[in-house]
Amino acid sequence: MSHAISRRALIAATIALGVFVASPVVADDYPSKNIRIVVPFPAGGGTDVVARVVVPKLAEELKHTVYIDNIGGASGSLGHEAVARAAPDGYTLLLATASTIATNPLISKVPWDAVKDFSPIGMVSVDPMPLVVTPSLPVNNVQELIALAKAKPDSLTMASFGIGSVPHLAGELLKAQAGIKMLHVPYKGGAQALNDLIGGHVSLMFNSVGAIAGPVAAGQVRLIAVGAPERSPGLPNIPTIKESGLPDFAATSWIGLFGPAKLPKPIVDKVSQALAAALKDPDLKDKLAKMGSDTTSSGTPHELADTLAGDLKRWGKLVHDANIHID
Repeated sequence: MSHAISRRALIAATIALGVFVASPVVADDYPSKNIRIVVPFPAGGGTDVVARVVVPKLAEELKHTVYIDNIGGASGSLGHEAVARAAPDGYTLLLATASTIATNPLISKVPWDAVKDFSPIGMVSVDPMPLVVTPSLPVNNVQELIALAKAKPDSLTMASFGIGSVPHLAGELLKAQAGIKMLHVPYKGGAQALNDLIGGHVSLMFNSVGAIAGPVAAGQVRLIAVGAPERSPGLPNIPTIKESGLPDFAATSWIGLFGPAKLPKPIVDKVSQALAAALKDPDLKDKLAKMGSDTTSSGTPHELADTLAGDLKRWGKLVHDANIHID
């Protein structure tokens, strides 16, 4: 009996030692082959552009080839599914956005779970979601916009990239918290929506800093606020909606790096640290800043996980309360 107990104890100790030793080895051996980062959109889009700026620097930090695989379709769901089904070995990663991983599952049936099927690695960038209006609209700030909307219910039209997109939900949040009514006009993409805003066919929209920078400078649209809870480093003179009279307002768009579920912690940590180091590079920071991306986040897996959880909770409640759905 004692011999059997001793043998079991020896086996258990050997397994424990193996686990203890294995984790550093996983990190030390990784990466040993090329890393694929799935961008869930076709080449040339905003997320793809950010990826092509960040990925080369990430490859430098990891000292191995990292390449982009564009898998568009189903509002980003196809790319997410490809990563959710990939082996959790760190060689297939995902560049997800707030719209693809946090809001799309709230209004569409997707074959993956935003929390259970992915391992957060780190935040890549955050966009403060500027609110812009067509120049002919007689408002210069959020309070004037709210007053006009209350004086003329349903007369204002709010453009977005599509039903359930972050710009759409940001507008719905504004309506709910300000107690106003506006007509939502969904588009199939941001470019067409912005063109119609410039042309005066719609009243206002939330968009990205990179998209509206040129039109704002040219006087084609008027920037009146940002949706982020704090002022953007790239737009320090533009007030937030929060400080404009809606203290609970918070809406940002973001891009984060994820892996499949059950990605070993040593690999998560190694990629996360490499990403954080890449984002500290002055040249990369400058390039992203010119696109309107804020890279001041901590870049930790926990930060990204908390951001995702917060979005799922906040937008989930809004989608339910406002009965938002795809017809």
